[in-house]
Amino acid sequence: MTKTEYFIYGIGLLAQLLFSARLLLQWVQSEKAGKVLSPASFWTTSILASILLMVYGALREDVVVIGGQVISYFIYLRNLKLKNIWQEVPFVIRWLAILFPFFTFAWLLFYDNATWTSLLEHNKISGALIAWGGLGQVVFTLRFVYQWYFSERLQQSIIPNGFWLISLVGSLMIMSYAVIRLDPVLFLGQIFGVVVYVRNFILGTREKARSQVKPKQKMVPEPTESAKKIIT
Repeated sequence: MTKTEYFIYGIGLLAQLLFSARLLLQWVQSEKAGKVLSPASFWTTSILASILLMVYGALREDVVVIGGQVISYFIYLRNLKLKNIWQEVPFVIRWLAILFPFFTFAWLLFYDNATWTSLLEHNKISGALIAWGGLGQVVFTLRFVYQWYFSERLQQSIIPNGFWLISLVGSLMIMSYAVIRLDPVLFLGQIFGVVVYVRNFILGTREKARSQVKPKQKMVPEPTESAKKIIT
């Protein structure tokens, strides 16, 4: 590989390392609490990792990678707002963060003189493979749409148990895409996640089971005939 290719893969691997780090931090805190948590560090690390992965996707001219980040990226920002952290970020940085995905697409389409057709034909990727990879990214993104829905209902940042199940399905689809695409960045980025998704799903299931267990009501025996006579 050339130095440029090493640099591009380095950005992608750093992004995946941050994605794994966010899961590790969330996992450790959840294990200590015995339930699934939604720490602020999970969302701030997600934003930084997402920015790097969109840069990686632009440099590799992979619309599947960039497109897979856009929706979840804005949900990361929304969770910071629900945690009352977004308001503390300087105004300029907030707007740069909001506009960044659009800058990435603009650079990919205009600065690099790429067209939609050339992006789809990049490295001779078949239409079926792009569709499969795109579907995997859609499923992977839906987990955050699902999380966003629950958080908005409660007006607080939470991670429901279904989030981890959807994550697992989407992750396995992306791993298969990465194998066919010969993309080590995407593949390595999903391995650790699969373990965490399974473990968090188990923790969430246990927590749900505990919350559904109701204390047994004490059965009050019926008064005997003699007791009834005394009462009357």
